[in-house]
Amino acid sequence: MTYQAPNIPSEKHCFFGRQGGVSTGRFDSLNCNIRGSDSMENIRQNLQIIAEWFHSDISQMCLINQGVTNHAVYIETPSLYEITADGLVTDKKGLILSIKTADCCPVLLADYKNGIIGAAHAGWRGALRGIVENTLKIMLDKGAEKQNISAALGPCLQQPSFEAGEDMLEEFIRINKNYQTYFSAGHRENHYQFNLERFVVDRLREYGITDISASGIDTYANEQEYFSFRRETHKAQTFKKGDFPNHLSTITL
Repeated sequence: MTYQAPNIPSEKHCFFGRQGGVSTGRFDSLNCNIRGSDSMENIRQNLQIIAEWFHSDISQMCLINQGVTNHAVYIETPSLYEITADGLVTDKKGLILSIKTADCCPVLLADYKNGIIGAAHAGWRGALRGIVENTLKIMLDKGAEKQNISAALGPCLQQPSFEAGEDMLEEFIRINKNYQTYFSAGHRENHYQFNLERFVVDRLREYGITDISASGIDTYANEQEYFSFRRETHKAQTFKKGDFPNHLSTITL
């Protein structure tokens, strides 16, 4: 299953799901995580499948080494894991900006009037630290205008599946006491359910972005269609750090 946002041209972006690739086993099938134990040849073929969706080639893709930071960069040339960041911006036609996720919230940003696009990896830590805002700032520095920017949130861990502990709640309210509103009562004592998608939407709104769409799709609950790091962990299938399948969210000019 792929998801396409209603506010970005369909031929210019795609939130890819787990189906349509060549990987097998727990990486079945469109896995794009080079840090896991899937074969590099499978991953290369999967990336090529994604590039061909845009009538392009893997040589035009921009893939980054992601973490949980607020670091965003402007990019002019294709790059396969040569840059460490969690946000990308370009004004160069032909490049395919790509964000890997497996529960975190992928955010695609586009000002097609001025020819500027961006993509951000918004896990809860990155979102709290300002990765969405920092990606938008670079877009504006390159000539984008807030009133022309469309923002689309792809499939991610939704609130019913996102259990959080007291330590996470405390980290949020240390920054802003009002952030407690994103945490509802949990299913277990001293635990909460966190609304990542709404938190990211509100970060966009507070920055002045008004054209926003959110998928509402839960990666954890839709096992046949999406990878989920949390689901892998609950099934005890993650054997070493980074060894879990990812899908890609992509955008181009």
